[in-house]
Amino acid sequence: MSFRLLAAALLLSAWMPAHAQHKGLRDHGIAIGVLQPGPLNAITDVPGVVVGHKTLVDGDDVRTGVTAILPYAGNVFQRKVPAAVYVGNGFGKLAGSTQVEELGNLETPIILTNTLGVPVAADALIDYTFSFAENDDVRSVNPLVGETNDGYLNDIRGRHVTRRDVLDAIKAASGGKVEQGNVGAGTGTVAFGFKGGIGTSSRQLPGNLGGHTVGVLVQTNFGGVLSVDGVPVGKALGKYYLSDALNDSPDGSCMIVVATDAPLDARNLERLAKRAMLGLARTGGIASNGSGDYVIAFSANESVRVPYESDAPLRRTAVLRNDAMSPLFMAAVEATEEAILNSLFHAETMVGRDGHEVTALPVDEVLRIMEQRGYPVSR
Repeated sequence: MSFRLLAAALLLSAWMPAHAQHKGLRDHGIAIGVLQPGPLNAITDVPGVVVGHKTLVDGDDVRTGVTAILPYAGNVFQRKVPAAVYVGNGFGKLAGSTQVEELGNLETPIILTNTLGVPVAADALIDYTFSFAENDDVRSVNPLVGETNDGYLNDIRGRHVTRRDVLDAIKAASGGKVEQGNVGAGTGTVAFGFKGGIGTSSRQLPGNLGGHTVGVLVQTNFGGVLSVDGVPVGKALGKYYLSDALNDSPDGSCMIVVATDAPLDARNLERLAKRAMLGLARTGGIASNGSGDYVIAFSANESVRVPYESDAPLRRTAVLRNDAMSPLFMAAVEATEEAILNSLFHAETMVGRDGHEVTALPVDEVLRIMEQRGYPVSR
């Protein structure tokens, strides 16, 4: 092991608690909603979708990172995917959103990072797009980059995210299990007064409803009154917005990425994206004045991909009718709610800039509160 790696390992051990929180909601017997999750209970249950992280922890004040979500591995620019954006509250920087809204498709990976890392992440996505030989003649790229402000724990003015970090996150993207909590773009975030982070979940519709999968990944950095499957946990803990114990701002933002293998056009993807905000509300989020709450939704179904160039003036493809959308709406609500809660259940106490400390959600106490209200949980 090199000196640099050894130093990084020692640093990680310095801020990690003795007992890391590796269990999600379902490991504790908490099953959100009525639909079943996919095998991984992650956005990567949607066929083709891959996720990569780059986590930056250095010294006393660098606590940030990058998370990359790709609708499929490869050259997304040449085979774009239908996509839509919904703005719950627009106090944020979602670079590239207007072209997605106008044309209804996505042509790069989605990058999540911190607020002041957006420009460098966009630049890196241009580099990534230009790295494909097929794109040698491309003169315009629409990078899509979302953010939350991790400046309480992270030296955000230092702008420590580099193009290399973004490209590393893309290169690391894979299917399978998605790491959650203090990782990637969630490294320095705060949610409901506790340590936030990256969270994910999925839902699979039964065969008679199409058998489609909806997966959600979130970067949580917002506030309100925490609720866990309807149990007012934040209120019971006495730690919530406008309480004496937590009278600080609920601002900070939440990025939500919704993926599905259902063949949807941009119009119905926007409708799907809107429902994700209901999932945020079910956790107790209030979409405060200073919170940038954005949803990006895309279809990873190969049949609806949009070629960059075509000689045909007409595009023929089959998409789901409006009448088939309600089960997908429910899946998006449930998966978003669970992804947000998973980000909290997996996150760990962190000390960062200027000695600021954000504690992890006290999971044992949360479980006790839920048991007292008749909710069956497991430890």
